[in-house]
Amino acid sequence: MAAGRARLDPAPRVRHLLALDASNVMARYAARQDSMVGLFSRHRDREPMLSVLDTWFDTITFTELSVLEPVEQKAVNRFYEALGELRWYLAYTEDMPGQVQTRLGGFSRRLDAAFRELVATIGPPEADGARIVEVQVVSKVTKQPRKSRARR
Repeated sequence: MAAGRARLDPAPRVRHLLALDASNVMARYAARQDSMVGLFSRHRDREPMLSVLDTWFDTITFTELSVLEPVEQKAVNRFYEALGELRWYLAYTEDMPGQVQTRLGGFSRRLDAAFRELVATIGPPEADGARIVEVQVVSKVTKQPRKSRARR
């Protein structure tokens, strides 16, 4: 490492972006869940249901994910797997709108549980994202306990 330059650890940034993406998906889903089924019922168009569940960071690679710890990777995988199952159902279901609404309850519980696990594991998206630097110990100073003087 060059003197005077700290190397940034990419893991906190990857965690932050994943938590931010998951949080955005959950907020859109909560806000639009009822109306997306209504639109499907009226127009028989699946796009409003699917677009609510779009992930903004769908181009993340194994290189970025490899900076996460295995337990973090598992939590991220469980969330996106639950999201993928919901998207698959909405894309290919032949259920009527009432049944779609009913089935969304089960999907919502699984997705919410996976989201809570994700946030508990990698942390919530931070508003200002703390800058993390790698620090190297140059020397260590240890304090010796003071000897008490006898009073005269």
